Amino acid sequence: MDYYHIWCDVKDSHRDIEFAENVAKYMGYLREGGLIEGYTLSRCKLGFRPPELAEFHIVIETRNMAQLEEAFQTVATRSGEVERLHAAVYSAVSNVRFALYRDFPDATRISL
Repeated sequence: MDYYHIWCDVKDSHRDIEFAENVAKYMGYLREGGLIEGYTLSRCKLGFRPPELAEFHIVIETRNMAQLEEAFQTVATRSGEVERLHAAVYSAVSNVRFALYRDFPDATRISL
């Protein structure tokens, strides 16, 4: 599995539940379309996090880079339902950071 990590702050903290609902709708759309395998949304607890990381953390799970690329290509169209759902999330956030991780060792790793 590949894990696309997103850390972000919500611009208006009074709309945190709305943000979570919009993430669920957007990720659900991608999952139903076979573009991701799953996701998690978490929030730091008691402010306990490194200062360079934001308050919210989204982890998007994909089978491989091909599936992730297909998701990116779909979102990059910036049209239709996917854009409406994407816009509801990205317009609500600031201080965004990204990372890409993979299971290790993975199936392609050759053991010595």
